[in-house]
Amino acid sequence: MGITIAITGKGGTGKTTIAGILVRELINRGLTPVLAVDADPNSCLDALLGVKAEITVGSAREELRSEAQSDAGVAKREYLEMKIARSLVESDGFDLIAMGRPEGPGCYCYANNLLRDILGEMGANYPYIVIDNEAGLENLSRRIVRDVDCLVMATDSSRRGLETVRRLHDLAGEMGIRYRRLAVAVNRARDTDIPAMELLPAADHVIRIPEDGELFRAGEEGRPLFSLSRENPAIKAVGTFLDALLTGDDNGKGR
Repeated sequence: MGITIAITGKGGTGKTTIAGILVRELINRGLTPVLAVDADPNSCLDALLGVKAEITVGSAREELRSEAQSDAGVAKREYLEMKIARSLVESDGFDLIAMGRPEGPGCYCYANNLLRDILGEMGANYPYIVIDNEAGLENLSRRIVRDVDCLVMATDSSRRGLETVRRLHDLAGEMGIRYRRLAVAVNRARDTDIPAMELLPAADHVIRIPEDGELFRAGEEGRPLFSLSRENPAIKAVGTFLDALLTGDDNGKGR
């Protein structure tokens, strides 16, 4: 599997935006193809990247439950593998696969296990994989990916938000989640923010993403992240982190 960057954190802290910017900046650096994984049932990574995920893992699971696919002599696993393969959205410089939302009762256990296996197989074809997770550590704890090269924990700029990141960090250790580097992304950061390293000394990187009007307007207008200028402060902040990650620097650890 290629280099995997997974984004997690409290809901509403900009996880999907960070994931989308990372995909954009990897493409701008010629580090393609990128596999974008939308593993949050509530997110819209496809829209931020200017594509549409017509088929999701969730919808494939529901079709498996409702269709009489056995009439065609197709085994359950082969059928779902085929559906998930069809759900891959191909675009310029990246492909995207979306977890989606279940429409009926039951859990994602089987689909999660199959997605993990398929990601393991697909990952060999992509030098970089960016995973937008649901809030918390649910997807990582289910081992959708076995190893993460960089775990990015997103937060807002409040002390409470940073304390939540610290609890998530402790929980990741208790769950045995494996990652090689850890980053804290402080969204809507201000000059007066609490130094993130005071609350999470274990972080290798700190990304301070300032409040940005252009980014807000793009979201309001439904424009993809590729429409933002390279000088956009949010783009530059995530790009600086990405360069530090790729070179092994610690990005100053917020100092």
